[in-house]
Amino acid sequence: MNNKYKKLAASLVLDAIGFIPIPFLDLAWAPLSGYIMTKMYKGKEGKVAGIISFLEEILPLDIIPTFTIMWIYSYGINKRKNEEIIEV
Repeated sequence: MNNKYKKLAASLVLDAIGFIPIPFLDLAWAPLSGYIMTKMYKGKEGKVAGIISFLEEILPLDIIPTFTIMWIYSYGINKRKNEEIIEV
């Protein structure tokens, strides 16, 4: 299993943790999820995703799979953008 799919598996697990509806857990999980996001995805995109992840977890919006969306962006959408730039 390559790194890309390990990140997908980790993203699914981390999103599942974020879905647990325990209010006090969210207070601890929000900053941790933001930190983990910045470590999983480097650069400006990772920092923005970390802030979004933190806000999503601290607010009652725990239904958004932030880590999985970032994985799709990184390995699907952004990959295509990078390929288009290289081809030009």
